[in-house]
Order: sequence, then C-alpha cells, then structure tokens
Amino acid sequence: MSEKKNVLTYVGLKNLEEELQELRTVRRKNVAEKIKEARGQGDLSENAEYDAAKEEQAEIEARIAAIEKMLRNVELIDEEDLDSETVNIGSTVRLLDIEFNDELVYTIVGSLEADPFQNKISNESPLGQALLQKRSGDEIVVDAPDGAIHYTLLAIQVNKTEK
Repeated sequence: MSEKKNVLTYVGLKNLEEELQELRTVRRKNVAEKIKEARGQGDLSENAEYDAAKEEQAEIEARIAAIEKMLRNVELIDEEDLDSETVNIGSTVRLLDIEFNDELVYTIVGSLEADPFQNKISNESPLGQALLQKRSGDEIVVDAPDGAIHYTLLAIQVNKTEK
C-alpha cells in the first residue's frame, strides 16, 4: 500500500523546510549544550536538568524524522494551475453562513497546513471537501452533528506566491 501524499502549498512547503532547518541547526545545538552542562553537574541518576534535556532532544529528533518523512511524499500544489472559477487546494473562499447571515473567509490547504486559528481548513475536512470544485454562487451544505449547515459561496480568490 502506498503512503498518502502530503498535499502542500508552496508556503506550507517552505514553512516545513524552514522548521526542519531550525531544528537541525539551532535546536539540536542548543539541546546538546544543555546536555553537556547537565553532565558537568555530576551524578546523572538524579539530575532533572539532564533528564529534561534528553527528553527535549528526543522530541526534536522525533519532529525531524516526522518532517523528513512528510517531505519525502509531498504533492506540491502548483498555484499557476489554479483559477478563480472553481475552488481548489490553495484557494481562499468567502462564504455566507445562511443561518447566521455571517461572512466567513477560509483558505483551503492540505491537512498538514490546516490551522483553524488562521482560517486555514483542510481539504479533508467536511467543509473543505464540500467546497472543492464549487463555483461562486453555489450553495454548499455540510452535515454537522447539530444538522446541516448551509453556505453560499460568494467569491474565490487564488493566492499566487512569489517563488
């Protein structure tokens, strides 16, 4: 069975690459220094600083391995192929929540980039799935635990990133 592709926008790819670089060059060095200092304090069996530094080191190495694995299986969204006619990964959409007469703005991204606090929703989320391939003016219905939520797609914007 093949691994699931990690769908990323150009910005998402750059963010992961920058995080990986930071982990490898800065955070590894900092935690190695902490371990060295803690070792200098003598008995390691009851050295809380040493234990904390080793735990931090393990977390950093695990994150490095996870990012490296993600980057091996990336499907990069080519923003040049996107248009403002239909919703795709990389599109920013303006929606009207019909029940509350409230306008919402979301950017559709791959699951690795999803961040609801920055209005970035996954293409795999119920709303993200419902929006894909829709056009301005379309009504979108999303099944939620409390019942169906109805939206009208007001506008689609494509964010072209400088590379």
